[in-house]
Amino acid sequence: MTTAPLHEAMITSLPKIHSGKVRDLFALGTDHLFIVTSDRLSAFDVILPNPIPGKGAVLNALTAFWMARFASIIPNHFDTSVDLAQWLTPAERAQCEGRAVVAKKLKALPVEAVARGYLIGSGWKDYQDTGAVCGIPLPNGLRLADKLPQAIFTPAFKAPKGEHDANISFDETVKLVGPALAAQVRDVTLRLYREASEFAATRGIIIADTKFEFGLDDAGTLHLIDEVLTPDSSRFWPADRYQPGISPPSFDKQYVRDYLETLDWNKTAPGPTLPDAVIARTASTYREAQRLLTGA
Repeated sequence: MTTAPLHEAMITSLPKIHSGKVRDLFALGTDHLFIVTSDRLSAFDVILPNPIPGKGAVLNALTAFWMARFASIIPNHFDTSVDLAQWLTPAERAQCEGRAVVAKKLKALPVEAVARGYLIGSGWKDYQDTGAVCGIPLPNGLRLADKLPQAIFTPAFKAPKGEHDANISFDETVKLVGPALAAQVRDVTLRLYREASEFAATRGIIIADTKFEFGLDDAGTLHLIDEVLTPDSSRFWPADRYQPGISPPSFDKQYVRDYLETLDWNKTAPGPTLPDAVIARTASTYREAQRLLTGA
């Protein structure tokens, strides 16, 4: 893979479809997508100006690791049968090595499927205000970072680029995708979170919360898509440093969020420039999460 950070994939051999917060999507024929995971970092739904060196490769590797573990539970969008040499130049393939996948073209659901096992982030703020998280009542007297009695499903509506995702209720999810599909998404989300949490615990990591995305093929079969259990989509805490009542240190971008909270910034674009020390520590944290979880 290239050592220079990749802010945006420069590919002219394929039509570009979309650039998200982190990923650049290209059309690969009529039935596939070529998805490049850049080193861009978003926080509070704003893309920051500084890429994090190696971040895209870490996200790509972790997603592949988890999708392989979950293959017996739910199909995913990967397709390894496509020969990229027929589509991309050698320079384009080199640029994307270790950070790109070929994916089946699916109909993405308009819902982010969030599983929470601990009281942190926006869930903590919601609980302080209402005694509930996304409308789900919780016991009184819980502390910051407390483990919940059981993991909860708190979906969010996927906002367009530049806008903030919005938490929604399960009833609103039913209105968006129908009762059967909403229940299937909820159930598989909680199962994946439970199994991932049990595995991560053997590696010394607590998964406080995470989000999944799903898509449908032409037959209506649900697939796991996008990124899976990465530091961008999850909160990973070191189990040996976990303590309820404080915000635990993390193997994810919470370090960047905490730094940004110290700034006079209104959480709208453009995002502030990150100091070199914050960039270096974030890159190291992502690599450590990969090492602990996968051994790579």
